[in-house]
Amino acid sequence: MLLIITINLVLSGDNAVVIAIACRKLPVEQRKQAILWGTFLAIIVRVIATILAVYLLKIPYLYMIGGIILLWISYNLLREDEREEAINSSEDLVQAVKTIVVADVMMGLDNVLAIAGAAKGDILLIVLGLLISVPFMVFGSQLILRAMERFVWLVYVGSGVLAVTAANMILMEDAVQESIAGRSWLEYAIKIGLVALVLVAGYLQRKKTPGTHA
Repeated sequence: MLLIITINLVLSGDNAVVIAIACRKLPVEQRKQAILWGTFLAIIVRVIATILAVYLLKIPYLYMIGGIILLWISYNLLREDEREEAINSSEDLVQAVKTIVVADVMMGLDNVLAIAGAAKGDILLIVLGLLISVPFMVFGSQLILRAMERFVWLVYVGSGVLAVTAANMILMEDAVQESIAGRSWLEYAIKIGLVALVLVAGYLQRKKTPGTHA
């Protein structure tokens, strides 16, 4: 049980960053809804994914696909939508919740098997371990959100954290591992390159959008 809680708490830190960035553009009154719904749905999906872990990990190029999706999410979290004022607030709320859930699933892929193994098939242990991590995700994201309101540059830090996670997932793919075997410098180059790509692309997009602060 302690091992499951530890694994979930480690993941909760990254999840709190995702939740905070995804909710930062929402009206204050909708942020709590997005945090609670996003966390609730993400936990449900993660329970299902953990139970089905053995089957999920048989999907070809799963880590590669998950890493690419997470890279796209980390870039989109930096973007300032030029049509933002024209979008209905309820659509913003739904989009924030979807972002939280998808990012959580992608980031959790590398922990799914560890949790499944630690639980030894005990669904109750899986659920309890995940539920214990919920307060850390909810309160952690609120603290990060407040910090991001004061220090805009923290958005780049959060996006960079997600990009590093995405790069690590891509590098975990068997085909990639075989290609870079024995060349640790290439592994670091890929990580730095992918993170730089996301941050620079996000910065340039924000800079060209009228009325935003890069």
